[in-house]
Amino acid sequence: MSAVFLTFYVLYRGYVSLPDVLVYLLLYLAYVLVVVLSTWVYQRMRYQLLSAPSLDEPELLTDTEENTIPSPHGSEYGDEYQPLLPVQNTTWQILLEGINPVDSRKWRRKPWYWKILKSFKVPVEVLLLLCVPVVDPDKEDRNWQRPLNCLHVITSPLLCLFSLHSGAYAYIVIQGELPVWALLLLIGSPLSLIIFFTTRNGEPPKYHCIFSFMGFITSALWISAAATEVVNLLRTFGVIFRLSNTVLGLTLLAWGNSIGDFISDLTLARQGYPRMAFSACFGGIIFNVLIGVGLGCLLQMGPSYKLQLQLEAQGLLVWILAGGLGISLVFSLIAVPIQCFHLRRGYGIALFFLYGLFLVVALLTEFGVIRLENF
Repeated sequence: MSAVFLTFYVLYRGYVSLPDVLVYLLLYLAYVLVVVLSTWVYQRMRYQLLSAPSLDEPELLTDTEENTIPSPHGSEYGDEYQPLLPVQNTTWQILLEGINPVDSRKWRRKPWYWKILKSFKVPVEVLLLLCVPVVDPDKEDRNWQRPLNCLHVITSPLLCLFSLHSGAYAYIVIQGELPVWALLLLIGSPLSLIIFFTTRNGEPPKYHCIFSFMGFITSALWISAAATEVVNLLRTFGVIFRLSNTVLGLTLLAWGNSIGDFISDLTLARQGYPRMAFSACFGGIIFNVLIGVGLGCLLQMGPSYKLQLQLEAQGLLVWILAGGLGISLVFSLIAVPIQCFHLRRGYGIALFFLYGLFLVVALLTEFGVIRLENF
């Protein structure tokens, strides 16, 4: 809310000064510190409750007991499909199972239309499995797949390189002889061999957590590359149908820019992390407003040594855009505590209604139906 009020003040004043930029950046720093401190306090209180159960109340589950509860990341077929004795697969079997996105038992149970859709998705899923390492803490071996993870050391950096700026950075030649992609290949190949010969199947190494960071960066660049192509496609539709930049920004480009966040948040919610997905929705807005405006204005001031930047007058539409964001945040600030932080379907319907109302008012303002002279 502080960021929204500061944005209203800057728009009303008509320019951004250096103190305003510093306030934007400091607000985000304060937000991060509050989140980290709140998480630490919550974990400390939870540990105290788990370590000292009350005599009058049933004992709370410990961390060990919680891990025995079937999680959304476990096997969807139950314990009946779990082998009684551990099976030691060969290296080639581990590799083939790691890049196979089709489960034979699930394939036999699904209807024909699901199989057709899955057939189209298989090539993309195989490519994702070859390039994106996945660390699953719910599994005993944390999803350590030795041959596939060693292959990720080569494929993940190459994918990150080719996804930046449509692969333009990959073909930059170093001193006129060696392209960047070849340099990464020369570095990744011996490193992959070292990891392969110093580890064992089924026993994750101590540095296995590094693969989770690698998977996060690779997944983010995958989503960014896909979202960029979707935005370019939407821009093409805007040119074909001769839509103005404002209408295009309010509709197609806004939806295209949000596809990456939408997919990641929806995936988190479906995998059993609704709190993380909900926090990411508001965390993305705060990051865009505070860091996007603050850092962008700071970089703009740097080359010209200006202490303030003049804002162009955009009329009523700018106030509608900022007002729509402010109203939605105020609504969530009031509605979420009233529901005791247990969000229901009515809250989602209300958010859809607010967005639809905002979009209609903004488009009517752009087309001149709603004017400042009418008030």
